[in-house]
Amino acid sequence: MARNEIRPIVKLRSTAGTGYTYVTRKNRRNDPDRMVVTKYDPVIRRHVAFREER
Repeated sequence: MARNEIRPIVKLRSTAGTGYTYVTRKNRRNDPDRMVVTKYDPVIRRHVAFREER
């Protein structure tokens, strides 16, 4: 049960406005703030920043 509290599932939504999302887990102890990760967006076929959505 403790695994879900420390590593919650988060959605990463594209900042390009395409609506594309990735689903991942994050370590709440190491990254208490919202994550921003550069990943590939296949809708616009570019690498863009993906921001954590709650």
